[in-house]
Amino acid sequence: MRVEKKNLTTFGSVNIADTFLGDKADLVFYFGNREKLEGGNVYQTLQKTYPNSIVLGCSTGGEIFADEVFDDSVVSLAVDFEKTELKHTSASIEHSDDSFAIGITLGGNLKGENLKGIFVLSDGLNVNGSALSQGIMNGVGKSVPIMGGLAGDGAQFEKTLVGMGNEPTSNQVVAVGFYGEHIHFGHGSAGGWDIFGPERIITKSKDNVVFEIDGKPALDIYKSYLGKLAEQLPSSALLFPLTIWPHEQKDSAVVRTILSVDEKEQSMTFAGDVPEGYTAQLMRGFIPRLVEGAGTAATQSKQNSGNRDAVALLVSCIGRKLLLGQRISEETESVLKAYDGLNYHQAGFYSYGEICPNFKTGASELHNQTMTITTFYED
Repeated sequence: MRVEKKNLTTFGSVNIADTFLGDKADLVFYFGNREKLEGGNVYQTLQKTYPNSIVLGCSTGGEIFADEVFDDSVVSLAVDFEKTELKHTSASIEHSDDSFAIGITLGGNLKGENLKGIFVLSDGLNVNGSALSQGIMNGVGKSVPIMGGLAGDGAQFEKTLVGMGNEPTSNQVVAVGFYGEHIHFGHGSAGGWDIFGPERIITKSKDNVVFEIDGKPALDIYKSYLGKLAEQLPSSALLFPLTIWPHEQKDSAVVRTILSVDEKEQSMTFAGDVPEGYTAQLMRGFIPRLVEGAGTAATQSKQNSGNRDAVALLVSCIGRKLLLGQRISEETESVLKAYDGLNYHQAGFYSYGEICPNFKTGASELHNQTMTITTFYED
């Protein structure tokens, strides 16, 4: 396996020079600023540069290239596999209620002998990420790791773009399956956020929409914690996610971030399911703990690939980026440090949701406010 990564637009227009993979590349990932991706120039350039490759990518809340983070660029990572077969599939999604059914369809399209892993990219606003990942898992079985993330749009929450084999557009979900005995996957996901405030019960919800907490309007309760920051919803909610868990099963806790609010209904829409009866508690972040969490995710995903080329795809949450601010590179540096001595090629993006197996339970699911990492290599 050979790997080539590029930062395409940091210093101007899209341009790829001195490529050594070219028509040998089988798979190309790209992650970029939404405005840079609109119009299709980035996709067309990549497809022309790597004519025999599956080219897939999405818009972001920031781009990761090695241990650096950018806001107005496009990064790409091309892979030439020697022994691994690939299969890809895609679907349009118009409403989050369709997420589970679309997941089942995508999973069914990829299900096959020696399927070792799936990487998925989805529209970040019109999807229920937990239902999507559950649907894919139902289609392929619980033993196949599902990894990837929801596209971003900075802190604007206006429009996200996803594409595979065509110009990236809204309302798209794409996935790639990896097959064979020689591909090896690692994965890790960790947050570093701290809980505060009392434990509360989700008393009225439907899928990923929460109407009541402790029998009171959900948005009112949330605003009481945000104070003046409530005026900046939904973007300010990225700084105060919820951790939720089923009754007496705190080890199964996941984090949820708000995508939108409805003032009339006093409800909040999250990136993934928030079931009735679950316990919820507010969270807030401290920079040293977030950086430590990124290193933990890297340690979980680390594989003994020796001197072989290996890939580390980082999908971190836009909320982490907003909180870390000018210290954002500390979390990517923490990841790179964990891979010291190994030949990992590191790239990725800041997202509206991260998909990865739960490190404790092994079940693939949606996470929020985490650094999530997928590693792979061939032997």
